[in-house]
Amino acid sequence: KKELKYFEKVELKPGESKTVSYTISDDDLKFFDEKKHKWTLEPGDFTVYVCASSVDVRSKVSITR
Repeated sequence: KKELKYFEKVELKPGESKTVSYTISDDDLKFFDEKKHKWTLEPGDFTVYVCASSVDVRSKVSITR
């Protein structure tokens, strides 16, 4: 599954660039486990996608929790 966690609209002039940073916490990787009735973080590998749109992936990085 994929979930949108953060986004920011950035206006740029032609040729201009800007750095946008986010910190991904363990809470961002949790899902609600209906059987346990609590938010759960499963250990494993996660892929973070940096996109200009849902179909325009610019970069990706893997993290392990």
